[in-house]
Amino acid sequence: MLISCYLLLALLPLVLLIFLRPRLQQRLRNEAPPLRLPPGPWRLPVIGSLHHLIMNPLKHRVLADLARRCDAPVMYLRLGELDVVVVSSPDAAREVMKTHDVTFASRALNATARATAAHGLGLVMTPYGERWRQLRKVCVVELLSTKRVRSFRPIREDETAQLVADIAAACPPGGEPVNITQRLAKPIADSSFRAMMGERFKYRDEFLESLSQMVKIGAGFNVGDMFPSSRLMCAISGTVRKSRAFHRKIYQLIDYAIDQHGERKAAGGAAAAADADMIDVLLRIQKEDSLDYSSLSIGTIKAVILDLFAAGSETTSTTISWAIAELMRNPSVMQKVQEEVRHAVQDKSRVSEDDLVNFHYLKLVIKETLRLHPAAPLLIPRECQEPCQILGYDVPKGTYVFVNAWAIGRDPKYWDEPEAFKPERFEGVAFDYTGTDFRYIPFGAGRRICPGAAFSLANIELILATLIFHFDWKFPAGVMPGDVDLTEEMGVTVRPKRDLYMHASVRVPLPAREPLI
Repeated sequence: MLISCYLLLALLPLVLLIFLRPRLQQRLRNEAPPLRLPPGPWRLPVIGSLHHLIMNPLKHRVLADLARRCDAPVMYLRLGELDVVVVSSPDAAREVMKTHDVTFASRALNATARATAAHGLGLVMTPYGERWRQLRKVCVVELLSTKRVRSFRPIREDETAQLVADIAAACPPGGEPVNITQRLAKPIADSSFRAMMGERFKYRDEFLESLSQMVKIGAGFNVGDMFPSSRLMCAISGTVRKSRAFHRKIYQLIDYAIDQHGERKAAGGAAAAADADMIDVLLRIQKEDSLDYSSLSIGTIKAVILDLFAAGSETTSTTISWAIAELMRNPSVMQKVQEEVRHAVQDKSRVSEDDLVNFHYLKLVIKETLRLHPAAPLLIPRECQEPCQILGYDVPKGTYVFVNAWAIGRDPKYWDEPEAFKPERFEGVAFDYTGTDFRYIPFGAGRRICPGAAFSLANIELILATLIFHFDWKFPAGVMPGDVDLTEEMGVTVRPKRDLYMHASVRVPLPAREPLI
């Protein structure tokens, strides 16, 4: 009898569960209806969808392939502890960056990004809100306005002339081919630094290397970022520690840039003081502490400088590298753009920014380059601030959202022969860089659209036109147009994996010029 009582007591919880389970399930359904998450690939316990991504560092390609296989313009992934939604169609991108723009206006700060946030956040990563609005106003009105971008014209023309002189000196008749990829990086970096600090930066090469290493760490889907609650995973990946180290190094170098800027101003007297650069503007705003702008900390100023340099330098050199690679791979397009540039500038010895308005086909070439090779193919991830829906699918609060601009720009539903390089496709079409047509969003769209597009495009147009005007380009012996390697590599941007080597013969000699600053 006693044994029966103990057995009954032991079975009682199971009996209650059997009888009460239907009621509990009904109550849960009434209180929280099940989410209709977007479709996605099959998942494993604990790691979720990570196994689909680990073998290929080019995540934009992997995610585009997964979305295509799942027939999912809005795709759900579970990456470790993170909910992730990937958008791969213009309609879905419109909902993220227009219909629900405020909901998705904050950046997704992973563990690696949060580890460096204490030093200060610039416009790119600052969460949406009043602070972000202040920083955007500083950038759009004070630093990157049309008037200020135009004021940097002498710098752009000067550095472009130096690039032409360097290539001409490195390519004597019958000599070795020149590494055009490497030749582009330094003058473009110098142009950005001169716009920011008034002169070339003494530690330019060290800065470029540190920035490249830091962004490589942050650009991947790191284990520590996928399991932010696990100290063990964060320790194993080491990305947080490495990112902090490179971030400290970069901020130290920016300190050197600010000091070098101050020394130049002190040595130059009234003339240097009257020549305002971007650091001048930021320090003035900090000193004035006006009602229009809340006070800027020195950490925020450094973060803004870092944003401006990364956006204005690396994206520019990468886009020009892709454009030259595509032109060499498509000789008929190269011939057409050469004829346009040389006809428009036939009575001059160099290209000036006044000539750019006459280069219609060149602008189509740049648009097509950015369609096929957007510098940030997944843009910058956003974080959902409130539960909402995209194309009828639920997106929970806290979800990371990636917009695959690379996949959208190659979608055969919207682009004829999407893999072909055809600048003519933009002829007579109202595509621009303002993000109003979500089939074409190389600079993003909505509140978080890149404010530095005009700054970057001014360099891209001038340098590309100048290289086409002054030189005839030929492949090394035995290399054919179809041999041009378009393999990608993750870096500060997605750039060509292999440098492009070309023979450059001078078609129009550059006139004598004054020494650079």
